[in-house]
Amino acid sequence: MTQPKVVIIGPPGSGKTTVGKALADRLAVGFRDTDTDVETVAGKPIGEIFIDDGESHFRALERAAVAKALTEHDGVLALGGGAILALETRELLAGHTVVYLEVGLSDAMKRIGLGAARPLLVLNPRSQLRKLMEERRPIYEGLATITAVTDGRDPADIVEEIVKEFP
Repeated sequence: MTQPKVVIIGPPGSGKTTVGKALADRLAVGFRDTDTDVETVAGKPIGEIFIDDGESHFRALERAAVAKALTEHDGVLALGGGAILALETRELLAGHTVVYLEVGLSDAMKRIGLGAARPLLVLNPRSQLRKLMEERRPIYEGLATITAVTDGRDPADIVEEIVKEFP
């Protein structure tokens, strides 16, 4: 069975896509993002899925995208920030090398910006992001086999740290 070399998790603004692509380059493997998979299947951006179909429909698409990617992708796989909320997704991650990109609120806000199309952060983005990060942190930490703090760091440095900690 095919499985990813590494799965990257973390809150919005932690650098999952940026670090994931750099890590994939470093390991000479492909990069895949389940948010992109969801958008491809739905035929529209995530923000529109939330507006048109609701969060529960998005989460169902997300669970399916993660399950599929975990069985057919052999490179670096980045999950959407909330993918880890689903118990079935957490169970599927068992036995995988999971990298949690930890980020502080101020760095995450700088990376996301206030105008970004992030449906869960529409009203009072800073407060919403803080709440999201606090709620999800224990789950991220529990799933992680490797944790890398991304605050104020260059993606290349983070990649080197991750590669050094590979099992």
